Order: sequence, then C-alpha cells, then structure tokens
Amino acid sequence: MPAKPTACLALADGTLFYGRGFGATGSRVAELCFNTAMTGYQEIMTDPSYAGQIVTFTFPHIGNTGVTPEDDETADPVAEGMVVKWDPTGPSNWRAAGDLVAWLEKTGRIGIGGIDTRRLTRAIRQQGAPHVALAHDPEGRFDIEALVKAARGFSGLEGLDLAKDVTCAQSYRWDEMRWAWPEGYSQRDPAIPAPRVVAIDYGAKRNILRCLASAGCDVTVMPATTTAEEVLAQNPDGVFLSNGPGDPAATGVYAVPMIQGVLERDLPVFGICLGHQMLALALGAKTIKMNHGHHGANHPVKDLETGKVEITSMNHGFTVDSQTLPAGVKETHVSLFDGSNCGIRMQDRPVFSVQYHPEASPGPQDSFYLFERFAAALHARAAR
Repeated sequence: MPAKPTACLALADGTLFYGRGFGATGSRVAELCFNTAMTGYQEIMTDPSYAGQIVTFTFPHIGNTGVTPEDDETADPVAEGMVVKWDPTGPSNWRAAGDLVAWLEKTGRIGIGGIDTRRLTRAIRQQGAPHVALAHDPEGRFDIEALVKAARGFSGLEGLDLAKDVTCAQSYRWDEMRWAWPEGYSQRDPAIPAPRVVAIDYGAKRNILRCLASAGCDVTVMPATTTAEEVLAQNPDGVFLSNGPGDPAATGVYAVPMIQGVLERDLPVFGICLGHQMLALALGAKTIKMNHGHHGANHPVKDLETGKVEITSMNHGFTVDSQTLPAGVKETHVSLFDGSNCGIRMQDRPVFSVQYHPEASPGPQDSFYLFERFAAALHARAAR
C-alpha cells in the first residue's frame, strides 16, 4: 500500500476501506455485492443486471485476460465499479484487445485494489448488502464525511425500477449465434424456417439472445414497456422474458399486465432471472429482497423433477417466495446453498422460468438444455 491511498470505499455504517484506485476518477454511490466467479469479469461488469451496484470480486486474479469487445454483454459497463484484492494484472490472453484498467477509465468506471476482500465479503454475508460510496483521487484527497453521508443517502434497490434505464429504445432483430472455435460468432441462416420469438428486454445479456438464435429461433427484441397488444402483433410462436436489474415488484407494474395478456393466448413462455420473477408475479406469486443475493458462476442448483444438480451462474438480489406460488404452478429448481427458489413451471402449459443464467456468461454450460426445451415447445406450437 502506498503511503497515501488513492481510493476509498466508505460504507453507510462508517466503515472505511482504503486502497489503490484505478480506472476512472471521481466517486460513485451504489449497493455493494460480491461475486465468486473465477472468470468473466468483463461479462459481469457489462451485465445490465448489475445496474446500481458495485461488485467485489472474491477471485484475486482480475485483469489477466484483458478485455475484448466480443465479451461485452451490452454496449458499455453497467456496474458502477469494482473492488479487488490485488491490483489488476496486465492481459495475457490471445483474445485480449485491450487492458482492463484503460477500459475502465475509458468507460467511466472506478476500481479499487489492495482491499481485504475476505473481510468485506464476510461483512456483506453477515450484515447484508451495504450501501457504499467509492471514490478515486490520484492525489488521495477524500472528504470522508461527505462519502459516508452519500452512502447513507443512497435509496437502495427496493422499490426501484431500473429496467427502463437499461432496456433498448426500440425493437430490433437478432440473428448472431454463440461463439464457437474457430470461426467465432456466426449468424443464423435466415433461409432455414424458424419459430418466431419476441424477447422482452428488461436488461438482456447479448449471450442470452445468442443462445436463442443458436437454438434455432427467429428473435425480435422489444423494449421492457412493450404491451401485450404490441407483442401479439408480431404473431410470435413464443415469448422470452430477459434478465434485468432492480426490484421486480417495481418493474412488474407494467410488465405483469403484458405477461398476463400473453398467457391468455396460450403461448410458450421462458424467463430468466428478472424474467423469472416477472413470470412468477404474473402468475400470482410474490418476490422478496435477499440478504446479500446470489452472484457467481459456481452456484449448485437441484432440478427437483430429475434429481440432477447443475452448476450455474447467478446474479440476483431478489427471489421468488416459493410459499406464495399458486395452484397449478410447480417449483422445479432450488438453490443448494440456501434452498431459495430457482425455477418454476406451469403444470399444464409450456410456460417455465429459472432464476439462474443458463446462457453461461460467465460459464458453466450445464443448463443450455433449457433453450432447447423452449425451442421444442415453439416448434410444437408452430406445427399445430
């Protein structure tokens, strides 16, 4: 640690962490979470679900694979900043097109290194996700009183609709498929007949859309505030509900009526993360804020119908209250960490959703079968 720290992380309870700043300068106020993934820091920082959050990385080797535009999950970073144990290392990967520190500076995101991330992670687990202010000043000048006051003044994510901030401005078509060696990304062949899917963008990750295309879907992406009438005007064979940030109850004010309108038409529906929570709300269940949420690429989830355990990627601070699921809706998956709900389905229709991220960005790829299950339901309907 230099004699004069160049970054400070101030918690709302007055706890201070000093370290070395990197990336952009200035300050940010957000909710603090921790992520246990051992790879994929660029996908994490550009995941729209992290809006309003600063991410503590428990894995110390951050920066070693550099950055590449191919790994962005959206156009720019969405997470407000990052907290790491060691200073970011230089890139050492054949796909790297740039350096993490320079990328953060260019995109206006702040980082702090030299932090005891174990201590910080324990505090988050024990006390819940805190509100924090993160500041970076190369001269090491910090108004501590103002930083703590800013952290205490942060409203938090409960009651906050952030999907409107990260959704697309207008609808568009998507045909890019998953990355594969050696050709990289490729496009779905438009000459091959494919079921039509409307994907509602609450903060959709690009790799989710790629997975839909790779499963053989003709994808049209539409904004979060799209109505049921606008969705049905596309004459879709099915509807996909994407991931996204914020409080599901707040987004549900406009999303739930749309989903209920779609359900009246007996269309296949598949939801991921916030989309899972939106579907649950539309079916009559409730959501609750978690103590510190689930963030990582190593979360075990049990499929209650097959007994199989999948290792999954997760990023959510709210969860569906399984005790409020109505008749006709079955819990299909649970977290083996805390027993929280991770999946539901309607018992008499091809309508289902999961809390985790089967698109595997970052990995693992245990759950890609869910896209194939959705595609099978779409083909079955199109064949009627």
